[in-house]
Amino acid sequence: MNTAKFPIVKNFKIFALISLILIAPGLIGLITLPFGMNLFNMDVDFIGGTSMTFDIHQEVTSEISGSVIPELVEKASGVAPSSVQKTGDDGEEVLIKSTKLDNTQQKAVVAAMQKEFDLTDDDTQSISDVNATIGKEMQGKAIGAALLAVVLMLLYITFRFELTSGFAAITCLIHDLLVVLSAYIVFRIPFNTTFIAVALTILGYSINSSIIVFDRVRENRKYARREMFEDTVEISLWQTVGRTLNTSITTLLTVGMIFIFGVTSLRQFTLPMIIGIVAGAWSSLFLAGTLWAKYRGMLRKNQREKAQIKAQRAREEKKAAAPKADAKSTETPAVTETAAEAAPAQQPQAVKPKKVSSGAKKKRKKRKH
Repeated sequence: MNTAKFPIVKNFKIFALISLILIAPGLIGLITLPFGMNLFNMDVDFIGGTSMTFDIHQEVTSEISGSVIPELVEKASGVAPSSVQKTGDDGEEVLIKSTKLDNTQQKAVVAAMQKEFDLTDDDTQSISDVNATIGKEMQGKAIGAALLAVVLMLLYITFRFELTSGFAAITCLIHDLLVVLSAYIVFRIPFNTTFIAVALTILGYSINSSIIVFDRVRENRKYARREMFEDTVEISLWQTVGRTLNTSITTLLTVGMIFIFGVTSLRQFTLPMIIGIVAGAWSSLFLAGTLWAKYRGMLRKNQREKAQIKAQRAREEKKAAAPKADAKSTETPAVTETAAEAAPAQQPQAVKPKKVSSGAKKKRKKRKH
């Protein structure tokens, strides 16, 4: 087997450090969220807000909805709108959603829209405060569904490969989602229902890339059982790097075009998608295989330690049982000796001389002569 030019497995600490830096904002945001410290740019879907509809008497182009109106609303109210959508049968109405605006901010937005598009009061279709569409109950169900999906993925990967490879894949999934959450915090992307679509897409994309690496490791392991597992992982990673990069670049080209030529709402969807795809490629190349090797080594080490502890206990029990056996063997002769002493001594029987007849005496005399 050929050796790799750049050792990925041996430089795992460098890649792990980079990943920790990337996931830090998202991890901190999740930890502080239950304590009332919100680092995310929560959208109307989660916290409610204000909805305004205007009839501008002209077609709402991508330029108007993507740059003109968002800049106008932000300048008038000091709050960037979460979404600007074209509505109506003729496509001349625009729906503006933002976080909750007070009366002064609402009036400022209406005045700015009337001045920009020469509107009247009748052209303001509606202004209303909207409640969050995603309540706590729905959030709980979404979290439960995500956990169930993770458990099923773990079972499937364990069935196909090993339990340790399942742990590695789940770790990479968590890594990719935390990187996406970091992007939402750093770039102040509105956190709305599109995040659910982004998260599901990234989950499927990332697990697919990891399974490709695991499958190559398993195939190479059949022909290199005497090799170190880390060496097999190293070779397998370099064999799959081309496929992973080609797949990622092809997907990025498509999503990138949507980000460049799309409207604001599409950009808010495609930007975290791009970051998630890059994170998935990173984790599958530099984390997945190495984590499998690390978890596998930890499990084998624990098994060896358990076997050593069990053998040590068996030796200790054997040593503890040995003196008892020696004590029993030394007590047995003493018992026999005492039994012998207790038994009465037998008197030796006297041997009676045999009587010799007179005829026999005469024969003996003749033999002598």
